Amino acid sequence: MLFGVPLAELAWLGAAILLAGIVTGIFAGLFGIGGGAVIVPVLYEVFRVLGVPEVVRMQLCIGTSLGIIVPTTIRSYLAHRAAGRGMADVVRAWSLPAIAGVAVGAVAAAYAPAGVFKLAFVVIAAGIAAKLLFGREAWVLAQALPGRVAMAVYGALIGLASALMGVSGGSLSTMVLTLYGQSIQSAVATSAGLGVPITLAGSIGYMVAGWSQRALLPPLSIGFVSLVGVAIMAPISSYVAPYGARLSHALSKRSLEIAFGLFLLAAALRFLVSLLSHGSPS
Repeated sequence: MLFGVPLAELAWLGAAILLAGIVTGIFAGLFGIGGGAVIVPVLYEVFRVLGVPEVVRMQLCIGTSLGIIVPTTIRSYLAHRAAGRGMADVVRAWSLPAIAGVAVGAVAAAYAPAGVFKLAFVVIAAGIAAKLLFGREAWVLAQALPGRVAMAVYGALIGLASALMGVSGGSLSTMVLTLYGQSIQSAVATSAGLGVPITLAGSIGYMVAGWSQRALLPPLSIGFVSLVGVAIMAPISSYVAPYGARLSHALSKRSLEIAFGLFLLAAALRFLVSLLSHGSPS
């Protein structure tokens, strides 16, 4: 026993965290995402075993996920930039609105029930997956990106959704960019760049949002960010992210779309099953 938890159970959880960290890093580089869809469910189980109260558990998972994927998104973005991909002007145009959206989402997520986060993920991820798996080249809104106001609105919505789901926003920004005629490879690289300010702002926002709940949170937590969770998973996912980025440059456009769509669909189905089972397990 360790802190009242059987060692065998802790060993399985440790193995799950290790595997999730590897998968997270590969997905971050491959799809331009931070991997929150993998991290949040694993952390939820970890914090359940460790006795974190239900009232703060989901918020802690989301905040910790954002903290974990900070270095992953940074390394993924640097790897894509080194390959000469990504649109720096889009990252600049979206960064400030996205941070504003993250701020709103962090405050809302601190008080909303877990079902809100799951429902948002299911709807958004399923929509993106449908576009990638069944969409055609003709499924575009325009062949060029919209004006400054529309771009600011997109950035704010991406930031808000990211804060509600504990993700870096890569799936949403990739969908927006491809709907405006940008290649999937360029969209993925740009999404990785946008994930940097989103995850940094989200981590800070969740630290602040959870400060008043310190008595309910596990040791070594700053607000809704567990430093223990960050310390275990972040180095692993960050280390393997560049390998996923290299793989994305080697794949065809359609292969990348199918792989990305299947990943999002699987994650959406996972949360849908949880919702139909009357919410999060206690």
